[in-house]
Amino acid sequence: MAIRFFSSDLDGTLLGKPDATIVFNRTWESLSPEKRPFLCYNTGRVPKDTLSMIPRANLPKPDYLICGLGTSIYDYKKKGFIEGFEHTLLPDWDREKIERIVHQTYGLERQPDQRQNPFKSCWYYFDASREQIQRLRRDLSEAGLDVNVIYSNARDVTILPRSASKGKGLKWLIQHLKVKPGETLVAGDGGNDSSMFQIKGVNGIIVENAQPELYEATVKMSVYFAQGFNADGVLDGLQHFGVIEKPAIVEHQVITEGNFEPEIIQLFDPCEIQELNVDQRDFIGLAYEKAIDALRKNITPLGFSACSVTDNDARGTDVNYHSVWGRDGAITIIGTLSLKDPEFRKCQRNTLETLLRHISPNGQIPANVRVSDDTPDYSGVGGICSVDSGLWVIIAAYEYVRVTNDHQFLDTYMEALQRAMIWLSAHDGNNDALLEIPEAGDWTDLFGRSYNVLYDEIIWYRANVCFGLMLEWQGELARAGDYLRWSQTIKDAILRKFWPSTNGSDVATKTFADQQFSLGDTSYLLAEVTPFNFNWRCDVYGNILAFLYNVLDVDHAKIAFRFMWGVGVNHPWPVANLYPVVTGGDPDWKSYYTVNLLNLPNHYHNGGIWPFIGAQWVRFINRLGLRDIAYQELVRLGKLNQQGISGEWEFNEWAHGKTGIPMGKSYQAWSAAEFVHACHDLQVDKKEFLT
Repeated sequence: MAIRFFSSDLDGTLLGKPDATIVFNRTWESLSPEKRPFLCYNTGRVPKDTLSMIPRANLPKPDYLICGLGTSIYDYKKKGFIEGFEHTLLPDWDREKIERIVHQTYGLERQPDQRQNPFKSCWYYFDASREQIQRLRRDLSEAGLDVNVIYSNARDVTILPRSASKGKGLKWLIQHLKVKPGETLVAGDGGNDSSMFQIKGVNGIIVENAQPELYEATVKMSVYFAQGFNADGVLDGLQHFGVIEKPAIVEHQVITEGNFEPEIIQLFDPCEIQELNVDQRDFIGLAYEKAIDALRKNITPLGFSACSVTDNDARGTDVNYHSVWGRDGAITIIGTLSLKDPEFRKCQRNTLETLLRHISPNGQIPANVRVSDDTPDYSGVGGICSVDSGLWVIIAAYEYVRVTNDHQFLDTYMEALQRAMIWLSAHDGNNDALLEIPEAGDWTDLFGRSYNVLYDEIIWYRANVCFGLMLEWQGELARAGDYLRWSQTIKDAILRKFWPSTNGSDVATKTFADQQFSLGDTSYLLAEVTPFNFNWRCDVYGNILAFLYNVLDVDHAKIAFRFMWGVGVNHPWPVANLYPVVTGGDPDWKSYYTVNLLNLPNHYHNGGIWPFIGAQWVRFINRLGLRDIAYQELVRLGKLNQQGISGEWEFNEWAHGKTGIPMGKSYQAWSAAEFVHACHDLQVDKKEFLT
């Protein structure tokens, strides 16, 4: 059926990426008024807040608002509430009794008045367990209150009439308008959007930044998983369902206080917020071509090598570079999936097959497999296991099948992927949802991080989401739900443990590290936490991944961005992996940092500049909605990749953190792959970008 009614969540769906919201506005307004569907914003915000926010956020004027999680319906054109709906909520509601129980029995703090309405009671309940929320539900039920208790963000308790939800409000409205469910399209990103999708017969768009609770709630449902964050994902979904032909083109981004906070705007000089000129466009086109050339040098019968075998000598431990690596290969797969060249597609599958074919009996994915003789290696220097290899392979397997629909691959290797998940789970020795990583047991080999390491916990979260979705594809719906629920537990643990705050619970219940956190508030996720120590350094890569993989929300990501941009992690090139660097005499200094002179200050993992992380930095900025800033950073990244030790366009492994001089191997696969990935994220692949 043709779509006659479009209901979309706001925060995290249409809002969160300002440049995409503007494109949505232009696209929607360009539709013929006679033919475009009814537009409804379905939000947890109260009506007054929603009405003031619409012009401020550059949203098109809607036809209807469903506000307060389905507790009021507003006719935007008639400027009034629709009569009859609120009567459906009255039988389930006794606000005074609810607030008496919540305040007196639990001592919870009431949220500000702008979050409340006559049929919505909102409270703060920090870090409540599943059992505590179940007890609250039980106490309210035993008091004769038939209500719906929603807990989100490890903080917010919202109590509604049982008959209230986004979905029930939407169902009432489309029946009121005589619109059929099959003519209705919904879009969302979070658990409180799930009731919209559960209306039998509706069509659904789940944006790329969706949370695990929405994936879990829509298991077995026919929904469209959009390619794009926030409003970009909505536009992709609207195109998929035939509502629009293609998004509108907005030539130049205007960064104003209407769409960005003053703290963001003041970071930039006017010259940094400019459209690309012709020379810059040509340069990116050239850099894109050179990246493809560099990638072709890494195609081997076993998969993507870490660096070009023919252009790099293999002396001593450097022979490891002539291998298909778990982490390097997986990241290269993810970065090249947008390339439809059959040669690359075959190499992507070969990479996964090589690694999974050598999985150990107990489920360990090899760190690397030698290209010359197909020999696997399960550890790095010093015999330390590579924990993150398995994490990345699971993520890459999901992305590969998602893009290619190669479900035969999944049928063949699902058992091996399950063994890998079991092996990884065994690294959570105390069942706190976080992995315990051996020292130097991940991509920063020969660099001393251990126990709860931010980078590893972020990709552990993502691996659980990906594995849960693969189980859904396999029809294992109950187990899929288990992994998706557990991923939310992992996310909550990361945010609680790695983003310190002075606003905590009773000191008597805290660990040693928690007590140290109470000394101050941070502006980013910490690099490392142990039961006896903590590391206040900023793991730049870990924070970038946290936003790209939906652990950080946009508000926290902006805080982290302000910090990282402000201290110059992208100078002289994008981007250093760590700030500040570890120097001799620092308590974090290890004597083995001088092995091969790799991890001296501003070298390698100790504040070195990594082009593949620089590309993810570009994607991070673009996802914040700072499109033109991302373009300029992409140009700078191209210039870094243009440098070389022996010649131009070597796409070297890393560069010195202060001088910017290229270091490491040439034609590094993930340096080239992630540059391609960034170009495609910014929709600047050569063919489309230069015409």
